[in-house]
Amino acid sequence: MDIFAHGLWAGAAAKGINKKLEKPLKVWTATLWGVLPDILSFAPVFVWLFLNIAFGDMSFGDLPRPDATEPATRDTLPIFRATSFLYSVSHSAVLFFAIFGLVFLILRRPVWEMGGWLIHILIDIPTHSYKFYPTPFLWPFSEWKFDGFSWGQPWFLAVNYLAIVVVYILLRKKSTI
Repeated sequence: MDIFAHGLWAGAAAKGINKKLEKPLKVWTATLWGVLPDILSFAPVFVWLFLNIAFGDMSFGDLPRPDATEPATRDTLPIFRATSFLYSVSHSAVLFFAIFGLVFLILRRPVWEMGGWLIHILIDIPTHSYKFYPTPFLWPFSEWKFDGFSWGQPWFLAVNYLAIVVVYILLRKKSTI
């Protein structure tokens, strides 16, 4: 799923959970955790791509599209290999739970806003196909990935953002009642 939708879903989850809690979650912090996996994964490659565009080595037309990138092409250059590794690290539910547990041990309390990261992973599992970064949620123990559908398909983008709008309207209505 695209990074903006991840942030919006994580924020919606935090807003919804806040209706049940005495000490509310920080919605912006949950939203940040919701986008962090993609920022960690893709920021280096986007910096590289835009520097290549800025210096005339590439054009915007050369940027890969989510539905048109073959897995083999992602591993040809070191920057793409690094991106694949960072994607595995940041999209692993195993590492999420390990880090969540470590933070819990250090702070002696759960940081529930980190749940935005887990929501990100869970959303990505069915919305990524083998063609574009299938989610390695069991990494480093397993390379198995679910072959979902592409989030970049226009029908899914429309349904997803419509659902986000509906959820935020419902959350707003419940807060005014």
